[in-house]
Amino acid sequence: MGEGSRGLRPETHALDALIQATIERAQQESGSTHTDTMLFMGNRHQAFPTLVVQDPVLEPVDKLAWMVIMLQAQETGGSTAFPSYEYLAKKTNVSSTSTISRAIAILRATRWLTLCARLREASGRFRGNVYALHDEPLPLADALHLDPDYMKFLQQSLGHHHARVRLVAKAVLDTIDDDIQEGLDICAQGHPLERRMQAAEVIQQDSARRYFAFSAKVMTQLRNVVSEDGADHRDQNSKADETASQILSPQNLKSSSCSSYINKTTTTKTTGEKKNSGSLNNESPLIYPKRLSDNQRELADRYLKSVPAAARQSILDELEGRFRSEQKGMKPVYDEMRFLHFLCRAASKGEFVPNLGIKVHDERIEREKARLRYLKQQEQSLEEAKRRDSSSASGQRQLAELRKSLNLPARHKSDKESG
Repeated sequence: MGEGSRGLRPETHALDALIQATIERAQQESGSTHTDTMLFMGNRHQAFPTLVVQDPVLEPVDKLAWMVIMLQAQETGGSTAFPSYEYLAKKTNVSSTSTISRAIAILRATRWLTLCARLREASGRFRGNVYALHDEPLPLADALHLDPDYMKFLQQSLGHHHARVRLVAKAVLDTIDDDIQEGLDICAQGHPLERRMQAAEVIQQDSARRYFAFSAKVMTQLRNVVSEDGADHRDQNSKADETASQILSPQNLKSSSCSSYINKTTTTKTTGEKKNSGSLNNESPLIYPKRLSDNQRELADRYLKSVPAAARQSILDELEGRFRSEQKGMKPVYDEMRFLHFLCRAASKGEFVPNLGIKVHDERIEREKARLRYLKQQEQSLEEAKRRDSSSASGQRQLAELRKSLNLPARHKSDKESG
């Protein structure tokens, strides 16, 4: 290989030296097995999911942000500090961190990225977020389990400063509402191959089919909306989340697929009641089972919109009664939303008959009566105290007038009496 070496690039000389070293190492290895040796001297490559490249909802900056996050995760073995907005802006060649803020919000709304937890010190000081990156959008049930504030985030995103985030968040919520209206179990786990086949048809054939978080109807509407120019950030002056010390989940991000599924076990089984401040159609606040999470209460609100207003509290009482029956030996309810879906569907058909919820309703009525009696007793005690004070003051005035009529000096209170 040393012949005719004049005029060669330094890279070629380096490659020649590496080859010679490889040959020598192979010759020194013991054993008689004959093996071929191969050297790859090209640039380092990374594999990206086809879906994230061809996703019809994500814009180019959203896809680039996903790729940069994945690269950092893979380079550190899956456990790494979440890249800052400044780092993402630099690596994606974007001039504004507000654009990165928008991209992160869209990735979370479309469930390519999950905000699993917010870390705080014992003093309550914010330390950072725990994110999980996925190689395809999560099903809704998984997102609700991993992201405790997912539904709240979607609601808040309807008022986001960027129109694209508002559009995507509304599309996700509209899909949830449409599925509920059609009587579908929105938390049912479909087969992953079916979801991927539907996504492939949307991408390859440009057909009106469901695409993960978006129904066929919503996808058609999204296609008819003209995308905004990603370079316009005049109204973007805030970030969606804190960026200090943000951490990717260490035990769940795998370098092979960059997918994270965090298994969480819920041990809280309290069956109290909790009022929901977000009443439906300006009605009295509904009382939800305390066992339901914030995400589940948000979904329950959407389920209950499909049933008559008079039946909504009865349905929630029936759900609470079913939870309490577990303490008496009845089979546990593993999927609260599926059971609520069953109750709402029965109510929509006029087949709902309260059973386990009757006792829950009666107990709440008794508690309300007891509360009213207590308030009435407190009011009566207050009125009685006022009457006593008024009678004492009237007696003091009469005594003062009598002393005055007898030309007696006014009586002064002693220190003990004044005390």
